[in-house]
Amino acid sequence: MSSILDRIRFRTVATNGVELRVAITGEGPLVVMVHGWPESWYSWRHQMGPIADAGYQVAAIDVRGYGGSSKPHAVEAYDMESLTGDVAGLIPALGHESAILIGHDWGAPIVWNTALLHPARVSAVAGLSVPYLGPGPAPFIDIVKQVFTANGRFFYQVYFQDEGVGEAELETDIRGGLRRVYYAISGDAPDGTWPTDKPHGATLLERLPDPDPFPAWLTETDIDYFVGEFQRSGFRGPLNRYRNHHRDFDLLNALPDKRIHQPALYIGGTRDLVLKMLPGKDMVASMKPLIPNLSDAVLLEGIGHWTQQEAPEQVTDMLLEWLDSLKKPA
Repeated sequence: MSSILDRIRFRTVATNGVELRVAITGEGPLVVMVHGWPESWYSWRHQMGPIADAGYQVAAIDVRGYGGSSKPHAVEAYDMESLTGDVAGLIPALGHESAILIGHDWGAPIVWNTALLHPARVSAVAGLSVPYLGPGPAPFIDIVKQVFTANGRFFYQVYFQDEGVGEAELETDIRGGLRRVYYAISGDAPDGTWPTDKPHGATLLERLPDPDPFPAWLTETDIDYFVGEFQRSGFRGPLNRYRNHHRDFDLLNALPDKRIHQPALYIGGTRDLVLKMLPGKDMVASMKPLIPNLSDAVLLEGIGHWTQQEAPEQVTDMLLEWLDSLKKPA
C-alpha cells in the first residue's frame, strides 16, 4: 500500500484566529480527524485512505501547538473553548456546513465537546480511547490531585502543570521520550511498565523503558515522522492543553444540557490505562447515559492507548461500518 503521504495535500486553513495545517484527501462529505498527545495528523495515516475511498473528504489536522499549525504562547490559548472553536471554524473554511468528527486521546474530548458546543457544525462524532464523561463533579486536575498527589503518588498531568518542566524533559531527547511514552502505554507493554508506585516529585520518563526493537505497529519511519514534528513544534503548546482544566470546567459546567445528542461511536482498548485512570470508576458505563445516540462502545482485546495505530485494520473497519450506518434512515 502506498504511503498516505503520496495521496494527501496539505492546506493551511485560517480558523478562530489561528492557522491549522490540514492533511486532506478524498471528496465528499467531510470527516475531520483530531489527534491527541503527543501525536500529529499522521496518527490517522491508516484510516485516511480507506475512508476517502469510501466517498468522504478526510481532513486530519495538526491541533494548534503541533507540527505545522499556529503555536500561541499563552496557556489559555489551549483551553477547550479555543480548541473546539478551531474545529468548528475549520468546517465552513473547507466549504462544508457540517462534518463528522473523529478524535483520539485529547482529540476525543475536543471532538466530544465540539459536538456539545457547536452542535450545528457536527453531524456525528466518534471518540477513541477517551470516553465522554462531561465536566464531572470538579475539575479533573483537582480530582487526580486528591487521588494521587495527596497520597504521595506521581500523576503525569500534575507533573505537567508547571510551565517549562515537562517541556525541558521531553525536548532534551525527543526521540527517546516519544519512544518511551508510546511503548509504556501500548498494549505490548507488560503490566507495570507505566509505574503505579512512582512518587510525586518524580519525572515523566523515570523508569520508562526504551524497547529495542519497538513493536511493529510503529515503524522507524513512523517514529522519524513524529520526531520531526516535535522538533518543529516543541512541547509547550501540547503541554498547555493540560493546564486548562479549571477553565474547561467553568465553561462546560455552565451548560444547561451536558449530553451529546449526535449519532456517536466509542472505540477503546482493554489494555488502555486511560480507562483505569480513576480507580473504581467504569468510564465506559458512565459515558452511556450522556450520549443517548451512542451506537456502540467497543473495547478491542489486547489493545492499549494508541487505538487506531495499534489496531489499524480493526479500527478502520469499525469506522467504515459506522460511517455507512449514518447514511441509513433512523
